Amino acid sequence: MFGRLLGNAGAVSVDNLQRDFGILLGEGEAIHAGFKVFRDTWIFTAKRLILVDVQGMTGRKKEYLSIPYGKITMFSVETTGTFDLDAELKLWIGSNPQPIEKKFNKSVDIYAVQGLLAQLIN
Repeated sequence: MFGRLLGNAGAVSVDNLQRDFGILLGEGEAIHAGFKVFRDTWIFTAKRLILVDVQGMTGRKKEYLSIPYGKITMFSVETTGTFDLDAELKLWIGSNPQPIEKKFNKSVDIYAVQGLLAQLIN
C-alpha cells in the first residue's frame, strides 16, 4: 500500500518530510508516507495523521492538525467526475458531526489514500 501511495505525483519523500516536519514527531514516531495537496501536506506516521495547513498569501503561517488514527470514526471518498476534476476525502473525528473535508487534484491517487487510512485505522 505504501508503494502505491509513494508512486503518485503528489507524493513527498520520507526524507524530505523528516527534514521539514521532524520537529513535530514524538520520540520513536516514524513517518510512513506523505504528500502535497495543493499547498498543504498530509503526513502519515505510525500513530497519527498530521495535516499541515499552509495559510496566508506568503505561506509562512501554518496550522498543524494531529489526528490519532483511533479517533477517526469514519471516512468517505468521492472520486473525480467528468466536470468535477477534484476528488474529496471526508474524515469524521470523534463525536463531531462535521467532517474535515479535503480536496485532491488528479495527481493524488485517492484510492491509495483511502487504502492507507483503512490499513492504519485498524
